[in-house]
Amino acid sequence: MRLSDLPRGTDAVIDSVDDHGGIDPVAQRLRELGFVPGEAVRVVATAPLGGDPLAVRIGFTRFALRRTEAARVNVHAAGPQA
Repeated sequence: MRLSDLPRGTDAVIDSVDDHGGIDPVAQRLRELGFVPGEAVRVVATAPLGGDPLAVRIGFTRFALRRTEAARVNVHAAGPQA
């Protein structure tokens, strides 16, 4: 599933970030910001009518991402917390 498709308030875990071409500055920047495999992520807010941006939380940090950027991040739903 793509981060851009994750329902608001759903906990997920990052699997990977897609690179487009050889050296991809957008994918590289996402990884530098903490979008790395194994990190927990949550969409905390969305723009009205499905537009940009998405507010995404990793740890205690919130980021505003365009939907095209969020679509590069592959995630899976997190299991229930024990």
